[in-house]
Amino acid sequence: MLLSAPTWAIHISSMAEWIYAAVLLYRYGADIQRPDVQRFALCMIPHWLGGLCVIIYHLLGDAVLFWLDLSKLINCFGSASLLYATLRLLYPTKFSGSITTGALLITLHAPIGMQSAEPSAHASEWIVFNPMLVTVLFQTSSAIYLAFLIALLAVYRRDKSIFSATTVVGFWFLLVFVAITVACIYAATTLRGYPTLTHDDVLHGFAEFFLTISNLLIVIGIRQKRRDVAAS
Repeated sequence: MLLSAPTWAIHISSMAEWIYAAVLLYRYGADIQRPDVQRFALCMIPHWLGGLCVIIYHLLGDAVLFWLDLSKLINCFGSASLLYATLRLLYPTKFSGSITTGALLITLHAPIGMQSAEPSAHASEWIVFNPMLVTVLFQTSSAIYLAFLIALLAVYRRDKSIFSATTVVGFWFLLVFVAITVACIYAATTLRGYPTLTHDDVLHGFAEFFLTISNLLIVIGIRQKRRDVAAS
């Protein structure tokens, strides 16, 4: 495995924070009797599964690209799910589950072109996605997530009883994580001479730390809302 113990701790903590946030939000939805809020919490699960795929990828020594590519596919669906859940909060009667289903079908009908992975001691029997699909998934997921963030702001402006400002900032803070990750990739591969960011454990851990901050802000905001309800 390429990751050090501190970097593993950062990865695992961010995963734990995200699923904890989903559980807290689901319970908050029950507290205020809002099934649409509970739906939003459930729509957070795909992103957690995408993160789990990344964990598996690292556990296998970054040798099986299938898991990394699968995480991008799942995250694309996860972003579509969050957008769908947020639009349902905005327009309860205008959107249905067909939106999420349609987004998934579009993703699956992209040029997948499954192919055999290059033979190696670890990955000779695995398959990987067409590189074109990986690029399409990343770009599509990023665009959908940005649309989700804009819709989330609209929800917050309309009804501040659902999300706290801290939670909204937490979801938006993911953009900071992405920007720092891109910068770290450039520094690791171009300036420091590593083949990938994962091989540069210091910069890898530094970049992932900002994902932990993003998820922690989401958790703190939801806990604030639950405390407010309990105190009222």
